[in-house]
This record gives sequence, C-alpha cells and structure tokens, in this order.
Amino acid sequence: MVAGNRKGGVDEPDYKVRSHFYTPPSEFDGCFTTFYHMTLQVEDGKTVQDYLQPEWSNIRFFSGDQPRAEIAGSRVTGACFNATGPSSLPCRFELGTSEMWGIGLLPLGWSRFIDADAHGLANTLWDGSQHSAFAKFDSLSKVLCDVEATPEEQVAHIVETMNQLMRHNRDEPKILRVHKALVDGAYLAVKDLADACGMSIRTLERVCRRYFGFTPKRLMRRQRFIRSLTTFMLHHGTRWTEAMDAEYHDQAQFTREFHEFMTMNPSEYAALDHPILSSFMEARARVWGSAAQALDVPTN
Repeated sequence: MVAGNRKGGVDEPDYKVRSHFYTPPSEFDGCFTTFYHMTLQVEDGKTVQDYLQPEWSNIRFFSGDQPRAEIAGSRVTGACFNATGPSSLPCRFELGTSEMWGIGLLPLGWSRFIDADAHGLANTLWDGSQHSAFAKFDSLSKVLCDVEATPEEQVAHIVETMNQLMRHNRDEPKILRVHKALVDGAYLAVKDLADACGMSIRTLERVCRRYFGFTPKRLMRRQRFIRSLTTFMLHHGTRWTEAMDAEYHDQAQFTREFHEFMTMNPSEYAALDHPILSSFMEARARVWGSAAQALDVPTN
C-alpha cells in the first residue's frame, strides 16, 4: 500500500515520500515490527535532514543516495546497509533521492537473530556489513538494493533469509512478558513491572539489558516519552502540554526528559522540518495501526 506525500517548506527542497508496509509471515510473530519500503524523491539532487526518535534495532538497505547518519558518537556515511542497536537517543540523518528497505527488530527478534548483548550496541550505528553482529544480514543487500527487483521478489528474499537465520531462544517467554508490560504502560515502578512479569528484579534487569538494551527504568521512561512525541507528531497544531503523557508531573519534567531523549528542547524540535518522519509516522499509523516502532505490541 502506498501512503504519505509531502512538500518542502520555504527553506526546504521539494520532496515526496511514499511508504509501503508488508506484514511478516506468522512464523516471525513477535520478531519484527514490519518489513517496510520507502521511496524518497528530492528535487535537483538535493537532500533533506531529519531525526529518528528512539526505537528498537533496525537494519536498513538503500539504493540511490546513501544516508549520512549519526547517533551519539556513531557515524556512518556511504554505506548501503545501515544497522542500529536499540536507541534512547535520536538518529540524525541526511538523505537524497533513494529507495530504502527497513526491518525493525523487536526484542524477541534480537534474541533470535543477534548474537550480542543489546546493551553493548545501544545507541550505536554501523555499516552493517562491517560488524560481526549484523554482517549475516548483508546477503540481503544484493536483492534489496537491486532497483530491477520487484517488491514481491524482495519480500520473498527477506522471508527466505530470515527463515535460514532464525534460532529460537530459551528466554522468549520472559522477553514477551516484559515487552507486553512495557507497551501496556501501566507500571511506574521497576518492582511493579517485575511482579507483573512474574520474575525477580534481578532477572528483569538481566533480560532487559540482554535483549532490550537498557535498564527497566529507562525503558519505562522511554515508552512514556515516545507516547508523548507520537501524539504531538500525529496531531498537527497540538501543544506540548496537550501531547504530554499523563504520567509526567509537570511540563518542567517533560522538558527535561525531552532533552535527555532527543538532545534538544521541545520548542527546538517543533521548529524543525520533519520531511520524512512526519510522513512516515502518519502512513504507518494509518496502514499499520501504530505510528512508532516502540509502541508496537508483540504478537505471539
């Protein structure tokens, strides 16, 4: 399905964004958010800039222009295969006319496909072909970066490759319980989250570090922040005070957390153009039912 079209602002080049979303087969339930394809057209060889919000791990494949991207101290330029660990910071990127395939790895997917501690790769960005944790996916590049391949051929190649690579993990029931409780958003204390998941705080912390990338407390705070940011992005003209999650005590607390997660103040973020993210989130919410990867409920 095609969705999402926008034009540049006064100081931005004209651009068009189109997004297609493909449901992974049932054997991958709980592993991926979606397989998604995005086409970006920018006038006269120019580029647009944007910021990705904190999210789970992603692998992305580009044909055409290749992004200049950075998260914290990690920077990648000129790689057709970009890989990120789970993040609690924004990814700033610049991109021109390009086609992209993206695969979002939920924590269960991390456990089945990545042989590395998620905490050790949190807030990092890589040329995926050059990192031991992600290099196994580089075989996707030949087909996903081939502009002559049809979307059906590309999706089939993703499914075939992932079936070959998938390995089950004994912690899967724990991972799913934690993930569902985090998305539910009903728990404000680590002890309450641990009790709801039927595990000790120590076990909860181990599972979160290994497969989610962060401490339970930070994950709960990240969920609260993403809920607020998503509300703001989807409702044009909304004020931050209207978008703030009810768990925030006041606007000052929200502003502090916004700066921690996005490295800028809410007013600075609102003043920026979001040529890709706005279109993509709106299309994702309309087609997929969830605007942000971190808000997807794992199915299993």
